[in-house]
Amino acid sequence: MAAERLVVIGGDAAGMSAASQARRLKDPGELEIVAFERGHFTSFSACGIPYWVGGDVAERDDLIARTPEEHRARGIDLRMRTEVTEIDTAERRVRARDRDSGETYWTDFDKLVIATGARPVRPDLPGMDAAGVHGVQTLDDGQALLDSLDRTRGRRAVVVGAGYIGVEMAEAMLNRGFEVTVLNRGEQPMATLDPDMGRMVGEAMAGLGITTVNGAAVTAIRTGADGRVSAVETANGSYPADVVVLGIGVEPETELARAAGLPVGPHGGLLTDLSMRVEGRQDIWAGGDCVEVLDLVAGRTRHIALGTHANKHGQIIGSNVGGGYGTFPGVVGTAVSKVCDLEIARTGLREKDARAVGLRFVTATIESTGRAGYYPGARPMTVKMIAEYRTGRLLGVQIVGRDGAAKRVDVAAVALTAGMTVDRMTALDLGYAPPFSPVWDPVLVAARKAVAAVRAAGTA
Repeated sequence: MAAERLVVIGGDAAGMSAASQARRLKDPGELEIVAFERGHFTSFSACGIPYWVGGDVAERDDLIARTPEEHRARGIDLRMRTEVTEIDTAERRVRARDRDSGETYWTDFDKLVIATGARPVRPDLPGMDAAGVHGVQTLDDGQALLDSLDRTRGRRAVVVGAGYIGVEMAEAMLNRGFEVTVLNRGEQPMATLDPDMGRMVGEAMAGLGITTVNGAAVTAIRTGADGRVSAVETANGSYPADVVVLGIGVEPETELARAAGLPVGPHGGLLTDLSMRVEGRQDIWAGGDCVEVLDLVAGRTRHIALGTHANKHGQIIGSNVGGGYGTFPGVVGTAVSKVCDLEIARTGLREKDARAVGLRFVTATIESTGRAGYYPGARPMTVKMIAEYRTGRLLGVQIVGRDGAAKRVDVAAVALTAGMTVDRMTALDLGYAPPFSPVWDPVLVAARKAVAAVRAAGTA
């Protein structure tokens, strides 16, 4: 009997994890695997690009987990610089185009994995495609930015957007010796946090010498006589720029899937079941940044572009394609970042998220330190906790601080996944020694204060 053919669209985390896991479970005589990647690189860390650009990671290749040659050596027919331009679900085939030669051809499939990732948001504004304006989603993007920096005579960088990508790229530009201005259309940086916590991020960025302009929606990119960016225009003013980095975020790359009639959700991502199979399709799976996932706290789907989820999706898809079994139940929305030595973390819902799904809640915010107060190097940390009114169920946690602040959010992520109440959290047996934590860990101090807020609200 002829081998089945698995076609994978996309050669990064989800796609190649799926291909690799399927290959572990089935040999080439049972399953032929053909993978298409339109870029120059496979299995790379997009999350590491800001640190490569900023000089913390020395070499581009340090961000590559597995090369095309390594994938091929494992029995995967990986075709680089080849873009899938059409999915024909009726005939069970895809059309591909070699980006170097221009050759196009069809490839049949028995099973299909869509792992097309996400693309940087690039507003349709005058000058947005000018030389010196860069998004940072792929290694090709990162290399283009670094090449541009080498050609840039001036030292003025404007970062558009103040979310995770924006603040990370602001740090990268600062490390490269640029004068950095961040244009943020919101009221505070880090819209993934509540405004009171985002304000702390803004204050810390100012202390580092980064100028953040809030309420600054970009209207156009102005260019010089050479066609290169010279300034960024907003409704409230113009900001000189020798290089512009777009940190507005990303959106699911699902145009190919939409054209094939596959279902997408309210955030533009493909919809799948728990096995990562595309809804309504027996032999098509999707994973990574092109899908929507279930938010276990809010009970709704959302789009989260993170390598952690993409790799899990790929493992689950590969297991199911290869005859095994796996499911992806959902996420609680955990993310961490930093700008220089300031650490930023969140998990679960913000206040506005809780309101949007009809939850009543209380909040508690505490100031603590990452180590015992008397231990050398203890530095401040702010923890904000959101708990459901009356029940006390944990809904979300945000942390801003230094000295190991960010990874403390993992305790809250586990508590959210387990559906714990803040009262139950106060009894968690966490590790303690003065170099690592006060006697009461900051997360538990916040939980105690949240318990008091829940009780007070119940008697009001």
